[in-house]
Amino acid sequence: MQAATRPEIIEILTDVFREVFDTPSLTLRDDMTAADVENWDSLNHIDMIVAIERRLKIRFTTREVGALRNVGNLIDLIQEKLRARS
Repeated sequence: MQAATRPEIIEILTDVFREVFDTPSLTLRDDMTAADVENWDSLNHIDMIVAIERRLKIRFTTREVGALRNVGNLIDLIQEKLRARS
């Protein structure tokens, strides 16, 4: 995927989150953290990161993932990755 707008990234992430966390009604917010999502444990966190990498054809470093504090940070990081690739 080439550079995407924030709404496009949110749409893709919403699909991934709903699938990984098996919550069809999940709505993302920039300030959302693992504490806000049922079943967001360390295993599902890894599944989510891998699903995002596959879907968007990007790679995160361990340091990047460790620095994430909320969904807004994740969206910003994805935008950076996609921008750098285009």
